[in-house]
Amino acid sequence: MNLLRRSGAQLALLVLALLGVADAIYLTLAHYDSQVSLICSDNGFVNCARVITSKYSYVPGTSLPISLPGLGWCLVVAALALFGLFLGSERRWLRFAQFTWALLGLLTVLYLVYVEIVLLHNLCAWCTVLHALILLMFLITLVRLPGRAASNEEEWEAEDEGEVASGTAVKQIK
Repeated sequence: MNLLRRSGAQLALLVLALLGVADAIYLTLAHYDSQVSLICSDNGFVNCARVITSKYSYVPGTSLPISLPGLGWCLVVAALALFGLFLGSERRWLRFAQFTWALLGLLTVLYLVYVEIVLLHNLCAWCTVLHALILLMFLITLVRLPGRAASNEEEWEAEDEGEVASGTAVKQIK
């Protein structure tokens, strides 16, 4: 059952990350190519065109659209999820890496939502989709972070070395 739960969480992270990749690619294409039409309102509070053409839509100090780091972020989540799926055992450092990466993404999302609402007075529907995906990924990693409670340091070390069987550390006989 624990394997199914771990695999289910990793699979969910992978699917969400791939949806994020698709969204980020679409936003990047729309940013660079005027032939790619934004399937979004262009007037009112929800105004994708205003958001993705604002000065805040670029990585500071560059001409790169902010969707490119978002694409890279999603690719890292997908890679970590694949690693978690194929690792075969629960690793504390992987849970921590996924949580830390998701926290970085969430902090970025909070800044970008602030920019959209407070500075631009507009929201981009496609950006909001990506923000929601990042929030979901953060929540999944947050729930998974504590993992299994270990009674002592030796059990934690055994878990990291893949020596845990049925919730108890197996001592190696030399």
